Amino acid sequence: MKRRMSVLISVLFMFSLLLTACGGGDASGGNQGKKVINVALWDENVRDTLDKSIKIFNEKHPDVQVKVTYTPWADYWTKLKTSLAGNSGPDVYWMNGPNFHSYASSGLIKDLSPLIEQSGLDTSVYNEALVDMYTYQGKLHGLPYFQDSIALFYNKELFDKAGVSYPDNTWTWETVEENAAKLTDKSSGIYGFIAPIDSQIGYYNFIAQAGGYVISDDKKSSGFDSPETLSAFKWEQGLMEKGYSPSAQQQLETKPRQLFGSGKAAMLPGISVNSPELFELLGDKLAVAELPAGKKKASIVHGLSWAINGKTKVEQESWDLIQILSGKEGQELLAESGFSMPAYKGTESGWLDSIPSLDLQVFVDSLEFAVPYPVSQKTAEWQDAEVKEIQAAFLGKKTFEEALKNAGEQMNAILATETK
Repeated sequence: MKRRMSVLISVLFMFSLLLTACGGGDASGGNQGKKVINVALWDENVRDTLDKSIKIFNEKHPDVQVKVTYTPWADYWTKLKTSLAGNSGPDVYWMNGPNFHSYASSGLIKDLSPLIEQSGLDTSVYNEALVDMYTYQGKLHGLPYFQDSIALFYNKELFDKAGVSYPDNTWTWETVEENAAKLTDKSSGIYGFIAPIDSQIGYYNFIAQAGGYVISDDKKSSGFDSPETLSAFKWEQGLMEKGYSPSAQQQLETKPRQLFGSGKAAMLPGISVNSPELFELLGDKLAVAELPAGKKKASIVHGLSWAINGKTKVEQESWDLIQILSGKEGQELLAESGFSMPAYKGTESGWLDSIPSLDLQVFVDSLEFAVPYPVSQKTAEWQDAEVKEIQAAFLGKKTFEEALKNAGEQMNAILATETK
């Protein structure tokens, strides 16, 4: 009997050891007693920078394991929302402007204000437009990581051949049109300027420069059906009709960056993150200047933030991690990689030096007149209506007056259904 009892105790002891070896260290998916932070993003070009930042984090938190998953953009948002809704999503993840309000209003993103107050974090180190973009109901829900602004890329060789002075910060819409005429060479298929049919590099900027807006500050009304907005599109349309810019159909067939990069256009508004690609295509022929002004200067600013899962079980550890990623150390590493312009003021030097022949300071200076990329809770819905109407007008299927009226009405109807 004693021998049987001894054997039973031995079996139970071994079984308990097996359970301990197989079980997680904690409820958040720990490994061998370590807490685990699961991180999700879509761009592997930032892998090296992220690894270096995580190494800094682990020096302070050796008991925490950071697992990173890279999901291609095409699948990222579907996978993210499904996993978060099923309570199995990542603890920390990339968030962009168009999707932010939808996630924040659904409680999928943690309100960072208590953590900010507790840690004494100074959010003024980030561009105000970017902080506004990731603020929901007056509280910051995402810590800015990197940002991009819009400026005017130009081909110095084409300017030199045409005997035209390079663009500077005094240029206006009128200057663009005047010089685009001189730079256009129809016999060689060269355009003086590309008036983009795209929103971020094109008409969102021009609407703001004309004194208009896409969405009101209170997120309740559209600005599409306004004289200011119409004037922005009329200006673009005029450049196309005079042959100074490729038409909408041409831009749909051949991407503007491809046209510009192949030397078929002298000027192209573009995002700061496009700089490496365009430099690879044009080399030292590439230069950049501030966007020419309409009634005023304006440059659309967008950028990504780090968000924390609203239901994470490793809140403090996740907060400590994104403070490093978006803090001075992490931002300097990001800048040195040349990946993109860091969101933390004063850490840009590494990024500015990434293409020595290109004056990337222009993009930093453009933040002084930055306008936040327009977003609301249902951005994707009203942008779908916007694109359909505006593209139809660019293609000549309807007037801009009709298209903007329709876009405004549809957008207002969608905004009226949003929870404020």
